[in-house]
Amino acid sequence: MRILILTFYFRPDLSAGAFRSTALVNSLLQRMPPDAHIDVFTTLPNRYASFSAEAPAREDAPGVSIRRFALGRHESGMADQSMAFVSFARQVRAAAASQHYDVVFATSSRLMTAVLGALVARRQKAKLYLDIRDIFADTIKDLLPRAFSRLAGHMFTALEGIVLRRADRVNLVSAGFLPYFRRRYPSKQFSGITNGIDDDFLADGPTEHRSSPRGGALGTVRVLYAGNIGQGQGLDRIVPALARALGPRVQFVLIGDGGRRRALEAAVSAAGLANVEIQSPVGREALKAAYRAADVLFLHLNDYPAFRKVLPSKVFEYAAMGKPILAGVAGYAAEFVRSEVPNAAVFDPCDLEGAVRALASLTLEDAPREAFLARYARATLSAQLADDLLALAAPAGRSGG
Repeated sequence: MRILILTFYFRPDLSAGAFRSTALVNSLLQRMPPDAHIDVFTTLPNRYASFSAEAPAREDAPGVSIRRFALGRHESGMADQSMAFVSFARQVRAAAASQHYDVVFATSSRLMTAVLGALVARRQKAKLYLDIRDIFADTIKDLLPRAFSRLAGHMFTALEGIVLRRADRVNLVSAGFLPYFRRRYPSKQFSGITNGIDDDFLADGPTEHRSSPRGGALGTVRVLYAGNIGQGQGLDRIVPALARALGPRVQFVLIGDGGRRRALEAAVSAAGLANVEIQSPVGREALKAAYRAADVLFLHLNDYPAFRKVLPSKVFEYAAMGKPILAGVAGYAAEFVRSEVPNAAVFDPCDLEGAVRALASLTLEDAPREAFLARYARATLSAQLADDLLALAAPAGRSGG
């Protein structure tokens, strides 16, 4: 049994796709037959231009080989990202040409990794498993200027149809995606294995209730955002106004990078906001330390119709830390946070007054979320995904370990 994993990001890179695909490979290694082998085709760490992590171009271990392709330095703009993906696709197709695979697994947030997986699977006459982490044909209409969005939407919708019909199995990371895909592809069966909580975050949350040492008359409330600072997050549309409204009693710390970081920095500077600090991305240990130092964890998505279907992976990481959560989300994400995450307050994206009210409603304490951790542990969810993939990859009459 030969399995190809296509993922644009893999450890030690920083992204939801990297964490998800790494956990899947670990689960596969525990379950697959002894004569099976996994090839992982990915990139050298490149998620943020301001953060780099060393990783070998090739790693070989029992049962798995990892190939990391160099892309060259690129920024967060769409043109740069498109050129980087073209480079990745060329190297993947060349590397796969001399191999034979029984199944190709592609985890895709921007559709093109799914397209690449379909092309490789067709050439290999292999089965195709798609792990869909975004509805890019829908999202692109909100991200591009109106003059280009209709043409791009038609193009990506056509590509999506080709890829989805070619796939032998499709998993959707958000239940909010289901109505969209069922309406367009009624003959397809979809699974819904979500993102989850990595083991190191599971072990790092509180085991008992602890009141925050800050807040109210005791001091400044520290609100932390950690993640991408792009158009999809819309931080420049909410953080400066929120920081101005709340004043020095609330200190905002934002850790990350992306295409809208400069716009955010400019807005903070223009308003003379001393209570907003923007830091570059950090490794996971430093990130966990920042989480522990925070009073409230902040999440925000821009006010776009397409984002009503998504479920941000950051929800799982935040919830594991036991901190109060302030979430500017709508649609399915808002429903999920309200129903699944205790001591989390939701407000409509970009709604300043709603954000102020939501923050005031939180209880400033750290508290374990045992039921959430048990349900969404990454190891459990990755095991489900691995079993589903192995069932597809196995020859007739044979199953994984």
